[in-house]
Amino acid sequence: MRNIRLTIEYDGTDFRGWQQQIPEHRTVQDEIEKALKIIFRTKTKVIGSGRTDSGVHARGQVANFKTANRRLKPADIQRALNANLPEDITILEVKEAPKDFHAQYSAKRKTYSYTVLNGPARPAIDRAFCHYHPYRLNVASMRKAASELKGKKDFRAFMAANPALRATEKDKDTVRTMSRLDIKKQGDLVRITVTANGFLYKMVRNIVGTLLAVGSGQLAPRDIKMILAHKDRQRAGKTAPARGLCLENVEYGKARNRQ
Repeated sequence: MRNIRLTIEYDGTDFRGWQQQIPEHRTVQDEIEKALKIIFRTKTKVIGSGRTDSGVHARGQVANFKTANRRLKPADIQRALNANLPEDITILEVKEAPKDFHAQYSAKRKTYSYTVLNGPARPAIDRAFCHYHPYRLNVASMRKAASELKGKKDFRAFMAANPALRATEKDKDTVRTMSRLDIKKQGDLVRITVTANGFLYKMVRNIVGTLLAVGSGQLAPRDIKMILAHKDRQRAGKTAPARGLCLENVEYGKARNRQ
């Protein structure tokens, strides 16, 4: 069996996230598996690096699948997939992967970006790709708060309740290592970039919501230590909307990391 690795870009606006769900819910995984069934004329399971929620975008999602087909080269598979996928999904790269490569379990780090439009006028053209925050943000305070989140921390306070996992959430290991949390401002755009060895459910959006609360004066940068220490989701900021979030990149190595 061949192991095929995909790098995928998608506009998440009209999807119920990555993971396959009940038939009436449109997902990225389902669309790719339908295209593969047309190409290989058999059901093919696609494994993603992780779930993205409804409305979340990706520039560098990674997935893999196994196939017995030896005839189609990676470039042929890429062309065939893009010919059979809807216009809001594009396969950027297809290549052969080692037999033990697993898009989820082989992942070492992931990078997400979150885009905020912080200006006097709401967006029209880019409204599906950014969160509009009309009140002026104190970006310097946001950066001070962000510095408290870097490193190896227990991020339980930034984990949203997942209906599918409620029975086991209290026992979940919520320690993650965040190697990057940058905030850059260009004109009215504020872009938050986060890299970590794994993310909890809605963790990035909850961190962004907390940073926006700091930037708006509702929280102080020093409050971040207290939020982390109490491990209480209610003390952190609101969950930022999905539309501003994008999975930028997935890095791979030998180590198996939690997702």
